[in-house]
Amino acid sequence: MGDKTISIKHLVGLEGVSRDDIRIILDTGFTFREVLERPIKKVPTLTGINVVNLFFENSTRTRISFELAEKRLSADVTSFSAAASSVKKGETLKDTVQNIHAMKMDAVVMRHPVPGAAIQLSHFVDAVVINAGDGTHEHPTQALLDMLSLQEKFGYLEGLKVGIIGDISHSRVALSNIFGLLAMGAKVTLCGPGHLIPPHVSELGVEVNGDVDEVIEWADAVNVLRIQRERMGVGLIPSVREYRSQFGISLERLSRHKKELIVLHPGPINRGVEIDSEVADSDQAIILDQVLNGVAVRMSVLFHLLKPREEMEAA
Repeated sequence: MGDKTISIKHLVGLEGVSRDDIRIILDTGFTFREVLERPIKKVPTLTGINVVNLFFENSTRTRISFELAEKRLSADVTSFSAAASSVKKGETLKDTVQNIHAMKMDAVVMRHPVPGAAIQLSHFVDAVVINAGDGTHEHPTQALLDMLSLQEKFGYLEGLKVGIIGDISHSRVALSNIFGLLAMGAKVTLCGPGHLIPPHVSELGVEVNGDVDEVIEWADAVNVLRIQRERMGVGLIPSVREYRSQFGISLERLSRHKKELIVLHPGPINRGVEIDSEVADSDQAIILDQVLNGVAVRMSVLFHLLKPREEMEAA
């Protein structure tokens, strides 16, 4: 498992990350997936390594997934919530991080509302930096777990046709998926309300199609993004009913297409808005697989970014 090393020192995003690096992370993710199926799910890989989870935004799912991954690898874990911290008192990111760095942390997993915060953080500390979501920029481990789930289901990513449906403009999940899937040779089509698709996104190498039925007909799998209800007050979508009618993934809509379509969703789900319960709970949806694969792929990322350093120092 440790004979291959990745070329990156931090995981701040998937933009520019090579196919080889992604392949190594995914392959090791499958190994850790097997570990998670064992009666004893813990391995001593990162014993003595200190990891801090630094969440400036609420995210129960991602934070718990990272904590589980870290504990399964036997790392020492400290979790830090900005909601109950000095950040509320005006302390800057740099101040906070320098204090945490003084505690001799080996890695920082950070979620932050400002795009680029993870890159900025990597300039402040010697520790490994893993981006758990920075504003509307990237969410690399979510894209990696999505790719692991697709690879598990189909056996390949090269040439796989993936539709990403919803609010692309505000989605860090969409951007990381675009970079990751294209690096692995998949084909990507974006679909959503016209004003929620970034104007020059096709320059990244993706297709854009406003007709969700055409995308379903084309795709092998669709990744359905959460419509962020907190943004509805800004008038981003006219109404839930209209959005569901045009872009919602319902059983009735899928039944019109005589095909086996795989459905992903990064969660949390707005049932009855972007996806209906009948679809989310069906055999076509691999949403619960994504949750388990999230722990496995985060174990892989932590392993590759932290274990080689320890081995090199020992040598």
